[in-house]
Amino acid sequence: MSVKSATSRAGKTSRKSATGSKAAAAKSKTGKLPEWNLADLYSGIGAAEIARDLQTMDAECITFETDYKGKLAEGVARDDGGLWLAEAVKRYEAIDDLAGRLGSYAGLVHAGDSVDPAISKFYGDVSERLTAASVHLLFFALELNRIDDAVIERAMQTPELAHYRPWIEDLRKDKPYQLEDRVEQLFHEKSQSGYAAWNRLFDQTISGLRFKVGGKELAIEPTLSLLQDRAPEKRKAAGQALAKTFKDNERTFALVTNTLAKDKEISDRWRGFKDVADSRHLNNRVEREVVDALVGSVRAAYPRLSHRYYKLKAGWFKKKKLAHWDRNAPLPFAATGTIAWPEAQKMVLTAYRGFSAEMAAIAERFFTDRWIDAPVRPGKAPGAFSHPTTPSAHPYVLMNYQGKPRDVMTLAHELGHGVHQVLAAKNGALMAPTPLTLAETASVFGEMLTFKRLLSQTKNARQRQALLAGKVEDMINTVVRQIAFYSFERAVHTERKNGELTAERIGQIWLSVQGESLGPAIDIRPGYENFWMYIPHFIHSPFYVYAYAFGDCLVNSLYAVYENASEGFAERYLAMLAAGGTKHYSELLKPFGLDAKNPQFWDGGLSVIAGMIDELEEMG
Repeated sequence: MSVKSATSRAGKTSRKSATGSKAAAAKSKTGKLPEWNLADLYSGIGAAEIARDLQTMDAECITFETDYKGKLAEGVARDDGGLWLAEAVKRYEAIDDLAGRLGSYAGLVHAGDSVDPAISKFYGDVSERLTAASVHLLFFALELNRIDDAVIERAMQTPELAHYRPWIEDLRKDKPYQLEDRVEQLFHEKSQSGYAAWNRLFDQTISGLRFKVGGKELAIEPTLSLLQDRAPEKRKAAGQALAKTFKDNERTFALVTNTLAKDKEISDRWRGFKDVADSRHLNNRVEREVVDALVGSVRAAYPRLSHRYYKLKAGWFKKKKLAHWDRNAPLPFAATGTIAWPEAQKMVLTAYRGFSAEMAAIAERFFTDRWIDAPVRPGKAPGAFSHPTTPSAHPYVLMNYQGKPRDVMTLAHELGHGVHQVLAAKNGALMAPTPLTLAETASVFGEMLTFKRLLSQTKNARQRQALLAGKVEDMINTVVRQIAFYSFERAVHTERKNGELTAERIGQIWLSVQGESLGPAIDIRPGYENFWMYIPHFIHSPFYVYAYAFGDCLVNSLYAVYENASEGFAERYLAMLAAGGTKHYSELLKPFGLDAKNPQFWDGGLSVIAGMIDELEEMG
């Protein structure tokens, strides 16, 4: 049983706004921002239904264990073994759906306010209950994977069990890395006092940090936002404030990083994973050689992508180099002003509708049914995500909207996830979840639709240039920056095998990969060595980051097929999303004539970015 995690892009460029009086001013410009209605899950943290469902889950888990533990091999071998096992899987799926509802609600409430003590306690208590209850279910996957392949195959000839074939076959890919039952139980139970506790410490520490900018004490959200301010002195002040506070807290972040890397190394060693990222590749259902090819292609492309673009950007600012705090500075010729929320909604829905009426109709429900939480609030989780919750409910989107063009792209991105999650829900709790690589494909495609729509409507040459440059920056943050993050993680986890890394050493690794990826036009000033500390993906989802680059390059290729396609592309695309986790990515890409195993595949996706930079160079 799993509690689904949020699909988040918080590790990318921060797109947030200030709190306090600035937030009030931003609100007046953006219009009233929606707050989500979590009552579709539960009415509140004290709701009687939560206590009821927790008790139901406890009872169902215990009953399930009593009915099936130690009996799977014998039951499947019966004449009606397929039907018997199908009934067991259905019960298992129903429990998973209920646990998903409870865990999702606790996680979403906590994301809305991670500093409220009552909410933190609620989140911790529900997480512990979920872990304790799911101990009774651990046996199911372990026993199922011990059954001989021929016996399972014979049972799956029964239509009722054949429905679950994708889940069963997917489950059996984990078979080589399973441990003895009691060890699995120990790993599972200890997670609450192990990596899950360190994750909470990171979240609470980040939320509690304050950065002194211009005499004010700001949280991380508004401080990161200032790195995109038009005033260069504000960007510099924010960059220096971030560096100072990170430096003051480097021992805590180094300890969290070292502990989690060691925790992962222990798990990987016991399970028999050879490479530090192999467990993530298995989880993503993607082959190591495919990821290695992606990483190799992106790193080889650094000079013609990020190096070239940042040289161009420095020139627009009439400089040879940009300080690292100016990397995401708004372009001098970019339009000023705030995009109000209703306008952002219209932009995205119009772009979606131009592609598919069905896609737009699904996305519109996020607005009409209050599935989006957009304002900035103290204690709210940074970044943005779309959380699938569970198939018996619906997804929720969290973002921190401040009316910038990038916020519109974030909205398009998260709604891409949301549409995907709605379409995949029909597959049920076991087969709706999608590997990260394809999940990020859906979100980035939503962004691309919105960008192309805006570009086609922009006639002013300077504004077209600004829009194109903004898209290139997003692509660099999605592809180049995420692969640099992946290289950083690989180096840290590999070196951690030989002992703890000091904060200074982690900073040296960070500077090395950042220098390689950003190129000579970015002047990395003192203090930047600690900017690895705030990236949540390193903590919550080790090696997650390459999924962004995978998705972006894949979308570039997919969009090229769309632009040259005859009728029927939208239907094929939505069918791909609706498949959820029932098919391998290679099978899903076949109708589009795409093959990620082809060495030229990634270069094709990267050439789209290079082509946009060519166009910017021609504009001058």
